Formats: sequence, structure tokens, C-alpha cells
Amino acid sequence: MRILVVEDDDRVARGLVTALRSASFEVQRVATAERALSAPAADVVLLDLGLPDADGIDLLRRLRQRPQTAIIAVTARSEERDRVRGLRAGADDYVVKPFGVAELLARIEAVLRRTRNARAEPEPKDPPLGVGDLVVDVASREARVGDRVLQLTRKEFDLLRLLVSRSPGVVARDQILDQVWGAAWEASSRTLDTHIASLRGKVGDAVRIRTVRGVGYMLDGV
Repeated sequence: MRILVVEDDDRVARGLVTALRSASFEVQRVATAERALSAPAADVVLLDLGLPDADGIDLLRRLRQRPQTAIIAVTARSEERDRVRGLRAGADDYVVKPFGVAELLARIEAVLRRTRNARAEPEPKDPPLGVGDLVVDVASREARVGDRVLQLTRKEFDLLRLLVSRSPGVVARDQILDQVWGAAWEASSRTLDTHIASLRGKVGDAVRIRTVRGVGYMLDGV
């Protein structure tokens, strides 16, 4: 598996490259947005959002145009609004510096597993799911509110599909983490609430994603 590390801090980049190569990944490191865009295709991009020659979010959106590549934002930007921006721009995951190597490797394995499954297993041709004005087409992996197509990341779509399929029931947090993030849910659990916040912003007033404290989330029509 090929990993592209986009990081302008030489010390951080050296540590990442060493750890990833020790884990048997093929790794290339670049320090600028320009070189990231011209680099050979990779299975995973680890993207620092604080690059010297371009806005990291803009670069993320451009890299997102490569559908076979998973993107993990690796950044010091820890505020919730920064996480939401990164996820809405198309990041498959969001890791805040400083982080542990074991956690990062678990997240890489999780996104690789999801992208492999998406390539190898065609979606079942189930009828579209709907709640209120929201329609989720499982076969085409498209969600719409009326005539408006929602721009969702892979994880956002899987999360929304699960909530719609179980509506108006409550889906427990551990069930969401298990079905959307799989076996690596412990490494990804901190991003669940951020994904919910991002989905709320994207679906708007069409449906309500409610928090059931101490249990999980539920979706119902407005």
C-alpha cells in the first residue's frame, strides 16, 4: 500500500516516514501542495493542513477529486470547527497532533479497509430509503434533500444510511462505531460527534438528528 505524506515540518515528516516504513508501507513524502498534486497516485494521503504554499482545506478538496484515494487530515488544528471543515471538505478521518503511532496506524488500516470494501463489493440494489424530504439511495451512494444532492464523505454517507435505515429508532453509539468504523472503532470514536455535527449542517432542516444522551442518536422527519 502506498502512502503519501504531505508535511512541511521535517522532524514530524521523518518520524512519520520511519514509522510507516517500519509497518511495511511504501511511503513518499512531499512538503508543499504543489508537489502533492503532482505526486504519483497513493492509496492514502496523510495531509497536514498548515502548508506554506496553499490552504490545506483547498488542497484537500482538490485531492478529494481522486475517488480511489483515502485522505486523513493530520494537523494541529484541534477546534471542533476545524474538524468540521476538514470532514466537510472530504477528509476520511481527522487526527490531531500530537498523536500516537499506534493510533495513526489503526486509523490508516480502518480507512484502507473501507476503501477496499467499497471497490470490491458493489452496493446491494436496495430501494432508496427516505425520511421526510431526505432520500438515501443505497445503490448509487447518493443522498438528496428534494432536488439538492448532499456532498457527503464516505463515512458521512454510511452514518446517514444507518440512521435512516433505523429511523425512528435510536442507534446506540457502540453500534454506530461498529458498523461505520468497524473493528477500529476505538481509534475513531472521538470523531463520531464531529461527523454528526457535519451531517446536521448538510441535511439542514429536512430532518432532525437527535442526541439521546447516554445512548446514541436517532433521526426523524420534521
